[in-house]
Amino acid sequence: MFEYDPYAELARLKDFPAMTLTSADFEHGQSLPKTAWDAQMGGADRSPQLSWSGVPAGTRSFAVSCFDPDAPTGSGYWHWAVYDLDASVTELAADAGNGEAGSLPAGAVTLPNEARAERYIGAAPPATTGTHRYFFVVDALDVSHLDLAPGSTPAVLGFNRHFHTLGRGILVGTASSD
Repeated sequence: MFEYDPYAELARLKDFPAMTLTSADFEHGQSLPKTAWDAQMGGADRSPQLSWSGVPAGTRSFAVSCFDPDAPTGSGYWHWAVYDLDASVTELAADAGNGEAGSLPAGAVTLPNEARAERYIGAAPPATTGTHRYFFVVDALDVSHLDLAPGSTPAVLGFNRHFHTLGRGILVGTASSD
């Protein structure tokens, strides 16, 4: 089976130095904790804890996202997208993506996900669609602010951050309802 890796494809356009992205909640390539699943799938829609290091010189802000390229949509599924995280931030606590005021550092902006909610929504792989991969990605950016229109999509964020990325960390979790 062909497993599309959207970030490997982006690296063909412009390669970025690797940063280290880890989580206290799951290991790279392993199952997401049930708390990081959608509430309708028995989870809690709780974003996992994330930490990053190896930040390149010149970093002025970060963008963080979660994307499932295996969703049966033809275009994947965005679960979470945040930008304008200050350059001093190197960790997000578990459930930082809950959408409540004060759960993210001051100045951070959360974009609507595929469900149009400005928060993290958990894994919900439909039955018979196999194992899904959830790409948690942090990009170190050379600007302190991305000028995006309110309500922009995570894909618009991806396009804009591409041109300002100095380094990237990727952590992949998996989930399957089969």
